[in-house]
Amino acid sequence: MENRRSSCVTKHLNLALALDFERRVIRGKVALTVEALRDRFSALTLDSRDLQIVSVSANGQAARFTMGPKHSFKGTPLDITLPFDLSRGQHVIVEVTYETSPSATALQWLTPAQTAGKTQPYLFSQCQAHHCRSMIPCQDTPSVKHTYYAQVSVPKDLVAVMSAMRDGQEVDPQDSSRIVYRFRQPVPMPSYLIAIVAGALESREIGPRSRVWSEKEFVDKAAFEFSETETMLKTAEDLAGPYVWGQYDILVLPPSFPYGGMENPCLTFATPTLLAGDKSLSNVIAHEISHSWTGNLVTNKTWEHFWLNEGHTVYLERMIGRSLESEQFRQFKAMGGWKDLQDSVNTFGANNPLTNLVPSLQDVDPDDAFSSVPYEKGFALLYHLEELLGGPEVFMGFVKSYIQMFAYGSATTDEWKNYLFTYFKDKVDVLNKVDWNVKTTKLQKLQKPPNLTVVNPRVYDTTLADACIALSQRWIKAKDGDLSSFKESDVKTLSSHQIIEFLSLLLQEPLPLTHVKKMQQLYDLNASMNAEIRFRWLRLCVRARWEEAVPMAMKMATEQGRMKFTRPLFKEVFNFEKYRDEAVRMFVAHRAAMHPVTSGLVAKDLKLDANTASL
Repeated sequence: MENRRSSCVTKHLNLALALDFERRVIRGKVALTVEALRDRFSALTLDSRDLQIVSVSANGQAARFTMGPKHSFKGTPLDITLPFDLSRGQHVIVEVTYETSPSATALQWLTPAQTAGKTQPYLFSQCQAHHCRSMIPCQDTPSVKHTYYAQVSVPKDLVAVMSAMRDGQEVDPQDSSRIVYRFRQPVPMPSYLIAIVAGALESREIGPRSRVWSEKEFVDKAAFEFSETETMLKTAEDLAGPYVWGQYDILVLPPSFPYGGMENPCLTFATPTLLAGDKSLSNVIAHEISHSWTGNLVTNKTWEHFWLNEGHTVYLERMIGRSLESEQFRQFKAMGGWKDLQDSVNTFGANNPLTNLVPSLQDVDPDDAFSSVPYEKGFALLYHLEELLGGPEVFMGFVKSYIQMFAYGSATTDEWKNYLFTYFKDKVDVLNKVDWNVKTTKLQKLQKPPNLTVVNPRVYDTTLADACIALSQRWIKAKDGDLSSFKESDVKTLSSHQIIEFLSLLLQEPLPLTHVKKMQQLYDLNASMNAEIRFRWLRLCVRARWEEAVPMAMKMATEQGRMKFTRPLFKEVFNFEKYRDEAVRMFVAHRAAMHPVTSGLVAKDLKLDANTASL
């Protein structure tokens, strides 16, 4: 079977999609331009999941097709036999007419009630890691990159956007109550970056190559929040080379979007939880902008090598922070990331193979492996190498060169490492001292920051963290009689980033209820609209068994669906014995509105059978 997959490669997709909001399906026709990689090529296998295949043709002639055995998360292989043979290097256009299932894992169909405007339905896709196959029959692997063209028919009150350049629109020739939007993506990219959205969307220009898209209720707020996008793009170009994707737009999704952001080319997806009003959450956008180079231009060849996408992207995101803020700011962010890594390792268990930098994902669903490990362990390795090889400027030179070397292609960890040794050929003795086996597989002991095998360890610059550490220690050590020594002004000099860090430190050593109530009285954290602050504060309150915080925590857990917030908030309330049933009741009441990935994982967190629809 594998040789049928590796015997050809997709070069281009031409899509014609009609969105049916009544039945919650996409009726589609995809023409794949496929190149044969060997002689006497006459059969190929495409990935599909819950698709209804209507017909298949090759260069206009009918082609035989069969559906293979269904796999729990990989779906059903679509085996196609061509009516002729091809020689190596020849191309064939394989056209598949199909329909998606209402339960397609890539798609979330929202009712008007689930949107901000409450009048029109909404659709968005999320294809990473391997969900594109539930939307389009394709070679759904990051090792295959192709361009695409698309025409999307939607009801005329809706606007469609995709991860591509907009290429005009017209009334649907088949149905005058619909509009067809056209898109072109001339840069080859993996299938997981194909993205589609349709809803009552508006846009505002925020830069010479950027617009922000959302429902009209959010659009002006979003335009303010993301006004520094062009500055970030220019900074990234100075570091990593030219931006090749043409347009860089940001789409703010409805609250049920399960991630902070998704780096779809030309159209970054962003959670509305970023709209805090103080621009403090721009590091999410810096991260997604960075993916334009690391991830989208150079892609991990398989999901085992996910750290190549995420570790380099975190490294680049923090280098943007360094350019726009300071080296101390980058150090501060690196410290926070190291703590996130420790939390993930503790959650998984130190010997869990998913804590490896390059985990084996044999029969593991990549969605289940998702954590901060590839992000922060990847960054830790790169930061460690930066220290060994001559500092940020020197190492950024390597990262830029690596991007140029593998641009428009995919890489494995070995290919990356071989290039590292080639680039630093005069420092091979230094590189040979790195314990590469430890770095790429087993978990390093987490006693100190990532100077793990360095003879002369240098710890992070703690300047910005010191104020957070000092204030958190005062609260942790305070007896009831000391509470009068705290003042409203304690937090006035701290940035949003520092308040987030202060609360993170307190979550490691929970406070008694008296202290938490006093903190609210002085700092009024209940009033914070910054989602990162609010999330940590509510966890701290519930952990201190403050009953008044339970409804606020449940409100935040259900009004937005970003997994980073929703899962831990549900877990906190679930762990408060008195409110365990309340957590389950709230989940059951809201699960229909949740993204399928989110509801599945929260159900596991609450120890519910995946099918428990009611108590």
